[in-house]
Amino acid sequence: MRQFAILGSILAALALVPAPATVAAHEPVYDGAFWKIWGDGQAELSGYELTFPRYGHLRRGVAVTVFVTEEFSNSLRVKADPGKHPAGDRFPAMKLNLVKDFQTGIYDYNTMTSSFAALAAVNGRPAGTATKVAFSSQEWCGQTYQQLLFDANGIRSSSHSYFDGEGDQQTALSYPAGGMSEDELLLWARGMAGPQVARGEQHEVELLVSLETARLEHVPVVWRKAVLERAAAPQKVTVPAGTFQAEKWTAAAKGGLTRSIYVETAAPHRIVRWETSAGERARNSRSRTG
Repeated sequence: MRQFAILGSILAALALVPAPATVAAHEPVYDGAFWKIWGDGQAELSGYELTFPRYGHLRRGVAVTVFVTEEFSNSLRVKADPGKHPAGDRFPAMKLNLVKDFQTGIYDYNTMTSSFAALAAVNGRPAGTATKVAFSSQEWCGQTYQQLLFDANGIRSSSHSYFDGEGDQQTALSYPAGGMSEDELLLWARGMAGPQVARGEQHEVELLVSLETARLEHVPVVWRKAVLERAAAPQKVTVPAGTFQAEKWTAAAKGGLTRSIYVETAAPHRIVRWETSAGERARNSRSRTG
């Protein structure tokens, strides 16, 4: 009887612990402080020690992130060269190039994801939403490429692959209100994209499977329910680049991965570390601008 009484006391105590609040999030803010850091045309480059799960084992490699703002052409969805596009066709975008290189024991993988977040409202979508995501993978078997173009009411997908049955495809995807891509999550955790949440709070979204996951796991690019969460308080995180005061941002997709991103509390909020429930880990080893 005493054991049941103790168990009842524990359960009662747990019931008193409040769960993170689910709230309405707000759009990112691109104010003077933001443009003072990101408006000089310089890019931030960071290197990471990478552990990546592939073929049933954790592989060692390196990752590189490149963050930079660009003027983007809405009609072409590419960087707009000066003087070539009218004002109505141009808008500012934040570009993230994420490069991963790792060995599988016999041959190496070289992947790259380019994610572009609009820094102004465009195509009927608010600032901070994706305008383009592109992914490529190169390994000894061959190479693949896929891109998504985000419009007001849908997403245009085009892909090219050496796999049988996947060669050259043009498809259309739905685009729910408030939806975001997993490929935006590093941008989101830095306050550059997606819905922003306060410390200790959660926000539910429709989350699109990343192009990397779709390619390497041979799963469709589909929407999943997910919960975005920001930790209630910063914590110390030690990586090869040093010890940082960092905030933890988490995206947990129903039936998919949970991704945790640790972001330096101080501006410019560099990515210190990230990890996934599948075993991927990346630790910052160096950062610079140039």
